[in-house]
Amino acid sequence: MTEHCHSDKTQTAPASEHGCCGGSNSQDTKSRPDLLLWGSLIACAFLYGLYGLGIPLPEWLTHVAHGVFELLNTMWWGVALGIVFVGLLHFVPQTLVVSLLGRGGSLSGIMRATAAGVLMDLCSHGILMVGMKLYQKGASLGQVMAFLVASPWNSLSLTLVMIALIGLPWTLAFIALSMVLGVITGLIFDALVARKRLQHNPALVAEIESAPVLPQLKQLLSGIRLTPAGVAELARQGLQGSRMVLRWLLFGVLLASLIRALVPTDVFADWFGPTFLGLLLTAVAATIIEVCSEGSTPIAADLMNRARAPGNSFLFLMAGVATDYTEIMVIKDTMQSWKTALFLPLVVLPQVIVVGVVLNLAG
Repeated sequence: MTEHCHSDKTQTAPASEHGCCGGSNSQDTKSRPDLLLWGSLIACAFLYGLYGLGIPLPEWLTHVAHGVFELLNTMWWGVALGIVFVGLLHFVPQTLVVSLLGRGGSLSGIMRATAAGVLMDLCSHGILMVGMKLYQKGASLGQVMAFLVASPWNSLSLTLVMIALIGLPWTLAFIALSMVLGVITGLIFDALVARKRLQHNPALVAEIESAPVLPQLKQLLSGIRLTPAGVAELARQGLQGSRMVLRWLLFGVLLASLIRALVPTDVFADWFGPTFLGLLLTAVAATIIEVCSEGSTPIAADLMNRARAPGNSFLFLMAGVATDYTEIMVIKDTMQSWKTALFLPLVVLPQVIVVGVVLNLAG
């Protein structure tokens, strides 16, 4: 699509060789089908079609199919936008990404990444796609984690929904607290990398200096030619870059639908009050049930309004991000490290529980 696209492919090749794309380019990978991806896709499409056509099913299967139907209808736009952003990021030079996010390992870089996560209007899985692409483009581990932690429900659309459900003061408080947690989390991860407790991003290029953003943007935009071939390539790169996330996302939809069929969400308000035990049970529920920010927002509002537990409400929104199995598996695949993936809940969850206790006492 632009001259930068072609030059950037050589820049990012080392990252791909290190496995940052979440998969190998070897002949072995090409010859073997991705059973998890295609199996989950076929199962989701089958159940979606059964429910959409109104075909009579056993009661338990009806609940599962309804879960798949509802989740896919809720999150499709966020995933589609995520694919588009991933495709666009493929054509953005690494120098521009570094300039926009700032230097990894610095407070300003972490704050920029946090702000980017809050301002990007995507669901948690769309954000996950973009976050992994930023990692491939050279963002530090701390910047990626700050981006992921601060962003999932802080989109414009969900913010408006939250204002309607719980009011403006609590919504602003939740946004501010999620940004604070994003910055703290980013600083902790970059410190762990600096002390060699976690691996650094192999896509980082030390000699790239942050250059003025405006000239780079002008140069990038001047080379854009909107052609059918360019749009097709954008879609191809977006799907290819999002493949790893889609694999776990579709599997997560199936798993969450099965859980929904067995665990009714309307009991939350009765079981999870503003006590420490209720807070811990909320963390467990968020770990099991949270799949997408759109799905967690109404439940979080119910915890606020019916259970009178603002801390539980905030924890339900944030703990699902830190403990979501889709996110953990995608981070593991992208960064080739179980240790890095498991450090996300280890670092974030204690912070969220502390904030939840304080909010319950204040509420």
